[in-house]
Amino acid sequence: MTRPLLLVLAGLVTAGVVACGGNPQPATPAPQANADSIAAAEKARQDSIAAAEAAARAREEAERVARQRTADSLAALGRGTEAVRTMLATMIHFDFDKSNIRSDDAGTLDQKVGILQANSNAHIRIAGHCDERGSDEYNLALGNRRATAAKQYLVSHGIDGGRIETQSFGKERPLDPGHNEEAWSKNRRDEFDITSGGDALRQP
Repeated sequence: MTRPLLLVLAGLVTAGVVACGGNPQPATPAPQANADSIAAAEKARQDSIAAAEAAARAREEAERVARQRTADSLAALGRGTEAVRTMLATMIHFDFDKSNIRSDDAGTLDQKVGILQANSNAHIRIAGHCDERGSDEYNLALGNRRATAAKQYLVSHGIDGGRIETQSFGKERPLDPGHNEEAWSKNRRDEFDITSGGDALRQP
């Protein structure tokens, strides 16, 4: 082979080597985080925290409202029960030496009928009382007639007699210790006590 041809071949080989491996290709840059993506992720995180806090506040408020409603209901029940108990305990009075129910006391007994009908578990005791005039024996019998008269009125209006006890104290427990007609008129009375079933009385 002639020298000029060898020189040409040598030049081509050198050029090929330089073209194939002489200069490395630039590396692909690593992906960089996008500023908008970072902001969106942070906003999502903050929104999640805010939503959790709002849910917690909502639960707390719901629990507070429930507790308040319960308290209000119990208070209302207590007021209602106390009002019914007061009505059931309202006394009736009698004329001198009498045991018949006066017309102005019949309405009081009618209210007791309604309460007893609305509270079928309630049982009561009726205690008859007298003023100081007359003997102990006479007044015990008169007090018994007065208690029995009230019981018979309630029974005649539909209340089971088994729910009603009667008792007489005669003149032994005066409300007013005076010795005049004003005191005596207070002492001629029937008192009403709940003996059972009075914990949660319902209004009629």
